[in-house]
Amino acid sequence: MDKEERKIINQGQEDEMEIYGYNLSRWKLAIVSLGVICTGGFLLLLLYWMPEWRVKATCVRAAMKDCDVVLLRTTDEFKMWFCAKIRVLSLETHPVSSPKSMSNKLSNGHAVCLTENPTGENRHGISKYSQVESQQIRYFTHHSVKYFWNDTIHNFDFLKGLDEGVSCTSIYEKHSAGLTKGMHAYRKLLYGVNEIAVKVPSVFKLLIKEVLNPFYIFQLFSVILWSTDEYYYYALAIVVMSIVSIVSSLYSIRKQYVMLHDMVATHSTVRVSVCRVNEEIEEIFSTDLVPGDVMVIPLNGTIMPCDAVLINGTCIVNESMLTGESVPVTKTNLPNPSVDVKGIGDELYNPETHKRHTLFCGTTVIQTRFYTGELVKAIVVRTGFSTSKGQLVRSILYPKPTDFKLYRDAYLFLLCLVAVAGIGFIYTIINSILNEVQVGVIIIESLDIITITVPPALPAAMTAGIVYAQRRLKKIGIFCISPQRINICGQLNLVCFDKTGTLTEDGLDLWGIQRVENARFLSPEENVCNEMLVKSQFVACLATCHSLTKIEGVLSGDPLDLKMFEAIGWILEEATEEETALHNRIMPTVVRPPKQLLPESTPAGNQEMELFELPVSEECLLIGIVRQFPFSSALQRMSVVARVLGDKKMDAYMKGAPEVIASLCKPETVPVDFQNVLEDFTKQGFRVIALAHRKLESKLTWHKVQNISSTLKLHKSNIATLCDNMLTAVSVARDCGMILPQDKVIIAEALPPKDGKVAKINWHYADSLTQCSHPSAIASEVRSNLIVPFKVCWFKFSLGKKKSEIYLIFFQLMLHGTVFARMAPDQKTQLIEALQNVDYFVGMCGDGANDCGALKRAHGGISLSELEASVASPFTSKTPSISCVPNLIREGRAALITSFCVFKFMALYSIIQYFSVTLLYSILSNLGDFQFLFIDLAIILVVVFTMSLNPAWKELVAQRPPSGLISGALLFSVLSQIIICIGFQSLGFFWVKQQPWYEVWHPKSDACNATGSLLWNSSHLDNETELDEHNIQNYENTTVFFISSFQYLIVAIAFSKGKPFRQPCYKNYFFVFSVIFLYVFILFIMLYPVASVDQVLQIVCVPYQWRVTMLIIVLVNAFVSITVEESVDRWRKCCLPWALSCGKKIPKAKYMYLAQELLVDPEWPPKPQTTTEAKGLVKENGSCQIITIT
Repeated sequence: MDKEERKIINQGQEDEMEIYGYNLSRWKLAIVSLGVICTGGFLLLLLYWMPEWRVKATCVRAAMKDCDVVLLRTTDEFKMWFCAKIRVLSLETHPVSSPKSMSNKLSNGHAVCLTENPTGENRHGISKYSQVESQQIRYFTHHSVKYFWNDTIHNFDFLKGLDEGVSCTSIYEKHSAGLTKGMHAYRKLLYGVNEIAVKVPSVFKLLIKEVLNPFYIFQLFSVILWSTDEYYYYALAIVVMSIVSIVSSLYSIRKQYVMLHDMVATHSTVRVSVCRVNEEIEEIFSTDLVPGDVMVIPLNGTIMPCDAVLINGTCIVNESMLTGESVPVTKTNLPNPSVDVKGIGDELYNPETHKRHTLFCGTTVIQTRFYTGELVKAIVVRTGFSTSKGQLVRSILYPKPTDFKLYRDAYLFLLCLVAVAGIGFIYTIINSILNEVQVGVIIIESLDIITITVPPALPAAMTAGIVYAQRRLKKIGIFCISPQRINICGQLNLVCFDKTGTLTEDGLDLWGIQRVENARFLSPEENVCNEMLVKSQFVACLATCHSLTKIEGVLSGDPLDLKMFEAIGWILEEATEEETALHNRIMPTVVRPPKQLLPESTPAGNQEMELFELPVSEECLLIGIVRQFPFSSALQRMSVVARVLGDKKMDAYMKGAPEVIASLCKPETVPVDFQNVLEDFTKQGFRVIALAHRKLESKLTWHKVQNISSTLKLHKSNIATLCDNMLTAVSVARDCGMILPQDKVIIAEALPPKDGKVAKINWHYADSLTQCSHPSAIASEVRSNLIVPFKVCWFKFSLGKKKSEIYLIFFQLMLHGTVFARMAPDQKTQLIEALQNVDYFVGMCGDGANDCGALKRAHGGISLSELEASVASPFTSKTPSISCVPNLIREGRAALITSFCVFKFMALYSIIQYFSVTLLYSILSNLGDFQFLFIDLAIILVVVFTMSLNPAWKELVAQRPPSGLISGALLFSVLSQIIICIGFQSLGFFWVKQQPWYEVWHPKSDACNATGSLLWNSSHLDNETELDEHNIQNYENTTVFFISSFQYLIVAIAFSKGKPFRQPCYKNYFFVFSVIFLYVFILFIMLYPVASVDQVLQIVCVPYQWRVTMLIIVLVNAFVSITVEESVDRWRKCCLPWALSCGKKIPKAKYMYLAQELLVDPEWPPKPQTTTEAKGLVKENGSCQIITIT
């Protein structure tokens, strides 16, 4: 394949794809059209199901630049194919599309990416994304994303907004003025309508798509075939089943579309105000917004219709749609590097990095704060499906296929059945030719054998167990939007729990404080609200260092901030709109203590007030918050600059992670036993927050305070997102039983490469923990000399000139990790992926706050939040308790075992019926229409839908059910039952021919009279004068019908397993009743025939002695089948592990193989006070050498 024609799009991303160009070929199209006519349309269906074949059959390879069709293939393990048609966007009729103006716009990157291009590239701007001569842009759409042709990279590239490659400086200098109407129209032409369009397909369109499913096409083929063979009743039954299945499927699919449509329609069309270049305010529909528009955020709030970066004012936002946490978040304007004391003009804007300044699509702006003469403005950076909400909706609309061994094995097993059907097909043709059967009969009977071997009811039968499990989950408050995941949950062998709000309660209580004076800790104090502390800097820090705000008069904000502020009993006052007009760019928030806390004599502040001009009585203590720096997950702290009314100097207050705050304080002010005191608190499970204070110089004016954002940000350190202290997490793990009391805990202090030094890990025992300089540490445990659950560490570093990031994973830590402290949201997702890469089936339980990525990526994600964020999780628990996890695993195991039982039963049903028909074909006979109907409807469907009703076993066991059908025990079980059933059927078929009364049956045969049974025969002589054209009525048919009917029930009982994953089958009352009823009915019509029943089923009279003989055959068959199945179970439990241990077989799962390697690793577990380093030299296979330094 030509390398120039094989391109990669979305390289390095989750949706990376290979792309190939094709042009339509007329002669190929003519050949395909002829083939469609010759095959009666079947070739057209085949090409509809296979996009790759469709494109290659009708097109020829072409240069990507000039192709008409592109063929896409994902680069993941699924290798899925898609095709898309190239479309042309014409700019000729557009008012701004003259060659000169278009050159300027394209040179600025507006065609595909709104980044700034170097001046030297401006003259070549047109050639990048379109052709000057035609003024046309070629593009295609895939999964709601537009990909435009880029001449620079000679490849298609998706349309970007202001979220990539745009610096913070340029956002203010180049984009803050707004767009002209011409530029707005031009960008709208490229970006299209700003909407997340989830179109609810019409019932007709869904019906056509559903009917063209291969399963229903096969059913249609079967119905046509049976109708030609006059099997009208069974054909009608299959049609009814298919209609019910299609209607229920259409209802379910359409309901999901409607729910998703309603979820995204909340911001579909609203009126918004935008600023134009000439400072004109224009009101437009939100669907007309494009990246670069300056949107005015209304005072009373709105639901954001796009992603936008705030450049003026402050917003209070509810981001529960994204985070699952209904806590108001304060959004401030993006710092303007050009006016900072030390600018950061080279820093690129990124929505994730600057999320404190970004308003995300779908989030609710509750209220805004603005200042004199200024509007609250935000620049649109992403629209439509490119927004954060759009990407979430895309992941729901176009999910990755479920890769589960059971489904892969099921397809392989179906192929085996098709192969068996092929053998029967050939046998039928040869046998019929030798017996000089008519050609029409040969065709019908040979095709009929295929419909018998591959049962049309198989998919419905396989789904039954999942549907029942979903209903049981719903009863216990667990809702599922991806039913196929239930089976996968039966295989979970590792579950990750988010700690805060999941393992711990949401509520917080302030235990107390411990102040520092003269670099020494004072005694802990439980009561913070008292007169002695009211004027202390400690309480002042608690009163000011937060992001609380009043919404409709109610104090709102982070629960931790709320609890700390409530503990001191102070009052927060925010200025009204009228009072705001008196100030110029100042945060009009004041805090004060209640009067009862103030001492009787308060020194009057009669100094000159240069900032606050508020009427204050002598008894009042007022502190104004001059500047606020919201909490940064990267820095793990927040800061404020405040000023006491009447004081000339300002104060800086800071709070955050203790180790971070301590590192920023003067060493002489930090107590020597700081680390020990911190360790004592965290071991008890307390969440510890450190506070710090500094008096600022008097020359620091308000204007300078507004420009110190960069200065504060210079104190960056390599710290992950704020979480509880790692020892607090260890304490929670001990309380949960994850770490036993006798277990020792090792802290792995991970240090990334820095200043030419390689990545390394310092090992410490928690009981003798020395001061850690790097807080992205991980708690791990070791039990004696055995390694028990530990943690994973990643390091990112560059390799020479390649500048590519490589993840070095220490597998021993990942395999044995128990506590993963200080994990950022993306790190949680990476951990889930890493565990899945070593063949773990991973579950994830979180409260929805920052866990969406991990919940979506895990095999079984369970959200404890009922908010919209739970739409990303396959499962949502109505009860916010982790008790849902074992319940889900139990139901998953029960559903998985049910799927195995049903699949094995349906396979046996196919083979039993296949062999029955094959035996009867040998004498040019067959089962009758009503015999087929009785077997398929009265026996098979009733048994299948009742044997799936077994509820889950009441407790979890250590062992897991098998994950696939291709395993020794399961194959032996199925094959042994096949051999047993074939053997007893053959015994009955050939033994009946050896009976002394046997003859080739004809309407006047009197085998019953030979034993004195005159009544049955005389009652049927008048009704059986007509010759049986299909030779249904004969002794072989009757014998095979009775034996096979009992065999279906025998294997149903043998395969209906109970403990340890399901309740015993005798507790499944519907199944027990159905089986007993069918047994009694079949036994009754066999031993005591009823004339009308026998006439309908086309059963002939056989001597009573032979009926007893058939009963004995059935009883022996039942005994052998159940005994063999029980023996297989015992062999699987006892002999198989012994055989595997003797054979020293290499485990298939990677984590088991790695665990075996660790058992013989002399350097594991690591010794305390040692360091493990990764050498910088990387081998060809990408692995790194590890050395341990003591």
